[in-house]
Amino acid sequence: MSRWWCRLERPQPHFDYASDPLSYNLVDPPKVNTIIVPALGWVTIRFVADNPGTWLMHCHLARHFIWGMSTVLIEKHGPSNDTSIRPRPSYMPSCSSS
Repeated sequence: MSRWWCRLERPQPHFDYASDPLSYNLVDPPKVNTIIVPALGWVTIRFVADNPGTWLMHCHLARHFIWGMSTVLIEKHGPSNDTSIRPRPSYMPSCSSS
């Protein structure tokens, strides 16, 4: 079982990498399945990765979904195409820092 942290933010977040993580509640954090991100804000989520497969995390509005306000969390590739993400095709360029 793994524990993962993920920080979600909107454009121009008011997040201070030096001081904000010090305020995380690591003792008794709330257990929720819906999170509201404040305007120009940020939220950090922690989840226990104990259910293998691919999981979609998305905004509540369908139009936001097609605008890219979603992500896929992969907790261990599964045995089928439905439970894993296929490798990048050879003709597709990879991301680079240049």
